[in-house]
Amino acid sequence: MLRDAHPAIQGMVCRASTIHILGAGLKPERPAHQAIHDLQGRGWRLVPIHPNDAGGAILGRPIRASIEDGILPEVVVFFLAAERAKQAVLELIMKFDSQTMPLLWFQPGSEHEEVLEMLNEAGILHIVDDCIVRFIQRHHLESQHGLEPSPWCLQVSSDDGSGCSIWTVESASASKRAPTTALEWCGDFVDLEQSNHTVARYVRSLAEPNETMDNLAHRLS
Repeated sequence: MLRDAHPAIQGMVCRASTIHILGAGLKPERPAHQAIHDLQGRGWRLVPIHPNDAGGAILGRPIRASIEDGILPEVVVFFLAAERAKQAVLELIMKFDSQTMPLLWFQPGSEHEEVLEMLNEAGILHIVDDCIVRFIQRHHLESQHGLEPSPWCLQVSSDDGSGCSIWTVESASASKRAPTTALEWCGDFVDLEQSNHTVARYVRSLAEPNETMDNLAHRLS
């Protein structure tokens, strides 16, 4: 565990291109939702994770149901109750080894004593006793990558009972409610390139030689 005074924290956060925010859904009164607003414009690719609101979007950032297989997160922030954070940490430990484990950031209230003890014993890097938003604001941090929100992809089932799927490319700026029909997949072009989800893998299989994920997604829409 590292604390605020350790200079390595600032470097790791600034070098990260992506921050996954677990618990960030569509309810604007929730701190995790507000974190997307507070951190926008600082150059990170912000990835809200909320299974109930997946397929919606916060400021053009698509809400994913989970961190899918194939995705390599860099910083994972837990805006979750302690027991839910514990389950999320265990899932990450099953997926990643010591070399690929992301920086784990526990928002106040998400800490689970058994989990923290386990992480300390395993030497897994994690932060407690600080809010990541306040940390970034306090130190005036920005991502070195300077990323802007990008269009993202949404696949849902048709509402006409045909069993067909509808693929669209969504705006990079608008907020969006969760779909009214079954969500089959959503994500941005990074997710489309990296995810091992069935839909993402199938879409990649349709790419023409040297076709970018951006061009592929728009062609299929």
